[in-house]
Amino acid sequence: MTQFFNINRPYHWLAAMLALVAAAFVVAPAAQAERIKDIGSFEGLRTNQLVGYGVVVGLAGTGDDSLEYATVGLKGVTNRLGLTLPPGVNPASKNAAAVLVTAEMPAFAKPGQRMDVTVSAIGKAKSLRGGTLILMPLFGADQQIYAMAQGNLAVGGLGVSAADGSQVTVNIPSVGRISGGASIERTVATGFESQPFLSFNLTDADLTTSLRVADAINQALGAEQAIAADAVTVRIAAPIGAQERVMLMGRIENLEVKPADAPARIIINARTGTVVINGAVRIGPAAVSHGKLTLRVEENPTVVQPAPFSRGQTATEQNSAISVEEPSRPAFEIGKRASLAEIVETINSLGVPPSDLTAILEGLKQAGALTAELIII
Repeated sequence: MTQFFNINRPYHWLAAMLALVAAAFVVAPAAQAERIKDIGSFEGLRTNQLVGYGVVVGLAGTGDDSLEYATVGLKGVTNRLGLTLPPGVNPASKNAAAVLVTAEMPAFAKPGQRMDVTVSAIGKAKSLRGGTLILMPLFGADQQIYAMAQGNLAVGGLGVSAADGSQVTVNIPSVGRISGGASIERTVATGFESQPFLSFNLTDADLTTSLRVADAINQALGAEQAIAADAVTVRIAAPIGAQERVMLMGRIENLEVKPADAPARIIINARTGTVVINGAVRIGPAAVSHGKLTLRVEENPTVVQPAPFSRGQTATEQNSAISVEEPSRPAFEIGKRASLAEIVETINSLGVPPSDLTAILEGLKQAGALTAELIII
């Protein structure tokens, strides 16, 4: 019996892993012109989160079992329908489940419009498949009712259990969606038509991009109407009134701007071993030596037989052999200001797994040869 202990974890699927790593090292093309609406949004024009508590009925024995807040919820439903249950009657059964309902109300949503809702079990319900959500309100952060939800659930998950306790679950059967399941009852005031100016906020903070957006707006409008307030916000002078501002915003969001190149970054996922390098990364002159140490333990037990007609017993004699292998790996040199393509070529020729690659990049950073930000997630 032979056991191998490799300090640097050489895998048999090293070639496949290197191919995946090489695929991650894609040279980023030069930044192309983007529409302003694709790199940010106007302040105030945002979605609003809604949440509510409800009851799903019609389940085939997969709901909550004597859950107190499911019982309270069912009593509330029957009371709204004019039915008063006698004291001590517990209507909760496995055919109903207590749920939380969430939704995102889009900007400018008007009463009567519909939106999708997500329904999630909060108790011991095994599956919401085939259930129906009873009419319930959706509240905003200000505790005001903004929508009413009701409808039949579409559940993508499936759960099956047997009498011996074994079970199979596909996806998540305790969460479902209702397409168009909520009707909006109240609008949310955005206030964009009465603010002293419009504010456009970039998705990614960048001073250069903020200045370019302001310049593009000023060139299109023919006046100094936009200023870059900071790395995120561009302030735009605008006339008072919803119609005038909507026309101005519609014109601005379709202007094209070339975003600034992203800073040099290396993203390392410590859990999966994924390494992503963007095209701005550069490596200065450096020399790297990468080694691999392998310990081999061989066990060859020998069976020892006693002499004939003796009182001895058959025994096993251990016979172990330990060897150490450390192949010679000469140091490789990185030329002056290597580009991303040269870095990928050197890494592929070296033949290292992502774990070793991470150690090499961290070493280059500590040596001052890597001009990039290392981000470990």
